[in-house]
Amino acid sequence: MSNTFEQMQKDLYAGKADEVKAGVQKALAEKSSPQEILEKGLIAGMDQVGRDFKAGDLFIPEVLACARAMHTGLEVLRPLLAETGQGGGRSTLGKLVIGTVQGDMHDIGKNLVSMMLEGAGFEVADLGIDVPPAKFVEAVRSQGPKIVGMAAMLTTTMPVMKTIIEALTQAGLRDKVKVIVGGAPVTSAYAKQIGADAYAPDAATAVDVSRGLAA
Repeated sequence: MSNTFEQMQKDLYAGKADEVKAGVQKALAEKSSPQEILEKGLIAGMDQVGRDFKAGDLFIPEVLACARAMHTGLEVLRPLLAETGQGGGRSTLGKLVIGTVQGDMHDIGKNLVSMMLEGAGFEVADLGIDVPPAKFVEAVRSQGPKIVGMAAMLTTTMPVMKTIIEALTQAGLRDKVKVIVGGAPVTSAYAKQIGADAYAPDAATAVDVSRGLAA
C-alpha cells in the first residue's frame, strides 16, 4: 500500500477533514483511480474506525469526526466515480434506505450509522427522523434499495417498525429488500418477532450486518 493511502487512513482516523481531502487530491495526482482511493483510503480507514469503535477504543464524538473527514474525501471522489459509472458515484455495495421511525425525533445514532455505512461503500438514502410507514414504502418503490434500516430510540415508537414491515408486505415490496433494525430499546428477539431480517446493537455492527445482507 502506498504511503499516500497509509497517511489518508491515519488522517481519517484522527478526524482531520482537510488533510483527508488533500490526501485524496494527492492520490489522484499520483494517478490512483477514484475506486482505488475509495477502497484503499477511505473505506479501509473507516473499517479501522469501526473495529475500534466496536472494541470500545473510540467513542461516538470521535467516530463522528472520522465520518465527517471521510465525507470530505468522498465529496472529491463522487463526480469522478460517477464519470466511471461506479454506482452513481457513491456505491460499491448497493443502495440502502435508512430512517428514524414515525414519532421518534432522535437522530444521532441514526446519523452515525448512516455515515459509517456510506464510509463502508453503501449508497445511503437518509430519510431523516419521524418517518411514517408510507415514506419508507415510497422510498423502497422509487429507489430500489437492497436494504432498509429502521431506528427507534423509544419503546413507544418500536411498534412502528412492525407497521412499516407490514406496509412493505402489503405493497408487495417486502421480498425485494432486507430489513435491519436498531436503537436503544430494540433487541434481536424483537427484530425476529416483527419479521426483520437482522438487528444491530451499534453502528459498527450495523455495517458488518449490512455487508452480509448485501452480499
